[in-house]
Amino acid sequence: MSDLKLGILLWNQATDWPAYEAAARKVDELGYDHLWAWDHLHAIFGEPQQDFFEGWLSLAAWAKVTRSVRLGLLVGAVTFRNPGLVAKLATTLDHISGGRAILGLGGAWFEYEHTAHGIDFGASPGTRLTWLDEAVGDIRRLLDGETVTSPEGGHFNLSELGQEPLPIQKRLPIMIGGSGEKKTLRTIAKYADMWNGMGPTEKMAHKVEVLKEHCAAVGRDPNEIEFTLGCKPIIRDTEAAARKVWGELMAHNQTPMSDVEDDSTFWPGTPQQIADRLLEVKPLGFNTAIAEIPAPFDPETLERFIGEVKPLVDRG
Repeated sequence: MSDLKLGILLWNQATDWPAYEAAARKVDELGYDHLWAWDHLHAIFGEPQQDFFEGWLSLAAWAKVTRSVRLGLLVGAVTFRNPGLVAKLATTLDHISGGRAILGLGGAWFEYEHTAHGIDFGASPGTRLTWLDEAVGDIRRLLDGETVTSPEGGHFNLSELGQEPLPIQKRLPIMIGGSGEKKTLRTIAKYADMWNGMGPTEKMAHKVEVLKEHCAAVGRDPNEIEFTLGCKPIIRDTEAAARKVWGELMAHNQTPMSDVEDDSTFWPGTPQQIADRLLEVKPLGFNTAIAEIPAPFDPETLERFIGEVKPLVDRG
């Protein structure tokens, strides 16, 4: 099996810009493969009305202060923007960064920010996922240099749209986040270069099988899709010490521990404990992990995730 690839998502909330930029620089200097921001307009942990930075502009700014790390949203909300605009944003980021853009897309879920900003949330999750499938198909064609006109009856109304310039990358990768079995995983099978899922090993094993079924139905080799697992590690010499830091991070983000203590994506523990979790899912095809790091962007976890956890998994 191949060596573990690692990405970092830096929470957009409860931070100031100098700290956010400094953390991005550190991720790049440490040698991570990619760096991500959320695509939200309000805080999604704790009180929504906290300091929060917009995702696309954050990526553009990071592109000029980093050198090698790839950049993307985890993941872009299909409700926020027309797919033609999204293709243009991704292409522009690719040129700003010298070919380091990843286009993350998803169905959106946070109703609060839609209501506050007057953005159409759609009638149901299924509606939004139908929009996602349509949007991803249009965006893939636009990024590949095709001219796109929306079919009659679709949600979007693109008319003989093409874009210049094309991305620097011959195939700008599309990441799709989510694990819905009827719609999301089918869209992933059709279009995605990367998939981001979250959950315990048993759940992810089932999702992989469903994705493979969708791949077979659409004639796609699942090995063409990079499986990435989302997690939230806090790393210390003991689990007790990691749990103490976890509490401090949540307090900084105005998030009661009662809101997160049952969230299986938080992984407080030692390097070996974190590595063991990643080794569990590696046989399923998850050779990439993306760690979400809350403000104030714990430097010890950033250093030990790539410096200690990665070697343990690669040797495992």
